[in-house]
Amino acid sequence: MSDALINGLSGAGGGIIAQLITYPLQTVNTRQQTERDLKKKKRKLGTIEEMCQVVKHEGWGRLYGGLTPSLVGTAASQGVYYYFYQIFRNKAEAASLERMKKGVGDGSVGMLASLGVAALSGCVNVLLTNPIWVVVTRMQQTHTKTSKKIQPDQSQMLSVDPSETILAASELPPYGTNHAIQEVFDEAGVWGFWKGVFPTLFMVSNPSIQFMLYETMLKKLKKRRALDRKGDNGVTAVEIFLLGALAKLGATVVTYPLLVVKSRLQAKQVSTGDKRHQYKGTLDAVLKMIRYEGFYGFYKGMSTKIVQSVLAAAVLFMVKEELVKGARFLLTKDASAVKSKPL
Repeated sequence: MSDALINGLSGAGGGIIAQLITYPLQTVNTRQQTERDLKKKKRKLGTIEEMCQVVKHEGWGRLYGGLTPSLVGTAASQGVYYYFYQIFRNKAEAASLERMKKGVGDGSVGMLASLGVAALSGCVNVLLTNPIWVVVTRMQQTHTKTSKKIQPDQSQMLSVDPSETILAASELPPYGTNHAIQEVFDEAGVWGFWKGVFPTLFMVSNPSIQFMLYETMLKKLKKRRALDRKGDNGVTAVEIFLLGALAKLGATVVTYPLLVVKSRLQAKQVSTGDKRHQYKGTLDAVLKMIRYEGFYGFYKGMSTKIVQSVLAAAVLFMVKEELVKGARFLLTKDASAVKSKPL
C-alpha cells in the first residue's frame, strides 16, 4: 500500500470522527452565516442558545440535518486532500533533496513549498467535492414548523362547531438528500452544484495556511525534541492535537469572510422581490453584504466557527496521525512476517 493511500484513508477516517463530534456546531454556524436579517431586529443568540432553539422548534434530528451527505463529503474531501497532499509532498521532498545534492538548501521542504503543496491539493479537492457541500449546506438551513388555520370544509359545517377552528402545526415534509439535490437542480441545473466554487477555491488558502503553520510548528517541535532526547523526535497525540488546533485557529481567523460568502451563495436563494437577498455571483454577494450589512456581515457566527473548526481540526490531525502510525506498523509487521517465513 502506497504512503499516499495510507494518508488518504487515514485522513478520511479522522475526518469522519471529527465531523461526528462537531456536527451540531457546524449546523448552527451555517445558519448564522446565512441569516439575512438586514434590519437586525432579531436578538443575537449565543451558540448554545441557538442549538436549544433548533431542538425546541425543529427537533433533535435537525441538528444533524444533512449528516449522511456530510459524512460522505468529509470522507471524500479528506481522502482526496490527503492522498494528493502526500503525492505532491513526496515530489517536493524529492526536489529539495536534489537541490541539496547541488549545494542548494538543506534538503527540507520550505514554508512556501509547503504552502504550494497544500494549495494544489486543496484545488483538486474543491473541484471534485463541491457538489456534495452544496447539498449539505441546503440541508443545514432552517426548515421550521409553521402554523396554519384549519377551517372545516363547507360540507362539514353542520357537524362541526365553529369554535373548533384552531391553529395547528403543519409539519414540513421530510427534507432528505434527494429533495435537496432536486431543489438545487431545479434552481440552476447541473451548474448549481458548483455554486460558490470561486470563493471556495479562494478558501483553499485556509487549509494551505493551516498546513503551512502545522508543518512548520511540527518540524520545529521535532527538531527541539531530537536535541532534548538525543535523536528521539517522537511527538505525542496530545501535542498533535494542540498543533492542529493552533494551526486551524490562525487559518480560520484570516479566511472566515470567504467562508461566509461561500455559504451565502450555496444556500437557497430568497425568491421574494427584495433584491438585497438575491446574489448573482461572488462579487455581487460581496458588494451587497458590504452595502446592506456592513463588514459585520462577513463575521457572523465566527465564534461558533472557531470552536467547531479548531476542535474538528485538532481531532482530525490527532486521529489521522495515529491511524497512519497504526497502518505503517501493521504493514511493517506483515512484511517482516513474510520475510521470516522459511522457503
